[in-house]
Amino acid sequence: MAKFFFILIIVIILICLLSAVLDSNRFVTVSYEIRSDKIAKRCRMVLLSDLHNKSFGRDNESLLKKIAELSPDGVLVAGDMLTATKGHDYGAALRLMERLSGSYPIYYGMGNHEYRLQMYPDQYPGMYEGYLEGLRAAGIEPLINESTYLPAWNVAVCGAQIDRCYYKHLRKEPMDSGYLPRILGEASKDAFQVLIAHNPAYFEDYAAWGADLVVSGHVHGGIMRLPVLGGVLSPSLTLFPKYDGGRFTCGKSTMILSRGLGSHTIPLRIFNPGELVVIELLPNGQ
Repeated sequence: MAKFFFILIIVIILICLLSAVLDSNRFVTVSYEIRSDKIAKRCRMVLLSDLHNKSFGRDNESLLKKIAELSPDGVLVAGDMLTATKGHDYGAALRLMERLSGSYPIYYGMGNHEYRLQMYPDQYPGMYEGYLEGLRAAGIEPLINESTYLPAWNVAVCGAQIDRCYYKHLRKEPMDSGYLPRILGEASKDAFQVLIAHNPAYFEDYAAWGADLVVSGHVHGGIMRLPVLGGVLSPSLTLFPKYDGGRFTCGKSTMILSRGLGSHTIPLRIFNPGELVVIELLPNGQ
């Protein structure tokens, strides 16, 4: 019996290692439909998150090809396209953004890694300024606690950059009810309000602010996914996080949480391939 369990453990370890090799280097496409009376007409958005400077094929050709096949009306970016680590650069992320901006409108929300470059310029000299200059040269203006309106679809898109205190390890810092209105202003009442908010842990606060749709990332699907239990570990070192990936609702608000495309710190994805997310915004009745 002991020999059987030993062999079983070895087999499980080998399966996990095989999955880590495969899932850390591939992505799948997942689709969601969101309906609302506020949406004027059909709009297809692609959601990218947590690339962490990874490339699927040379200069992300595999990713670009799949996005082209989907022919979206725009691209939502939920942050952490690069990795704020000494010795790393942002070349792959910027090249992807440059290629995409030639074909689609880009609505770029910042993640904690972009924010970290800004907060610690001594550790990452010139990286934040260089990355933003590169985005702007490509025609992309990041939505840093700012909004834009898309009249063709009656959709408002706002990008939230929340303070670093809301990214603590091991515990969740409570968010004051007035915090989001102070940094973002008021949510749109008449347009369909999309909020790009990198950290999904504050979904209830985003819903209370007035978001019809929240798009997030950050959790990487929990690094490893298990049947029934879902994602195992969040970046805040929380086991089996409540929000690990997929679709969630809070009142009238919906959150689409991408499992991301890349990884960092723990450079593994086990039973958890990267995700390219497609969101179909539809008027009620279509």
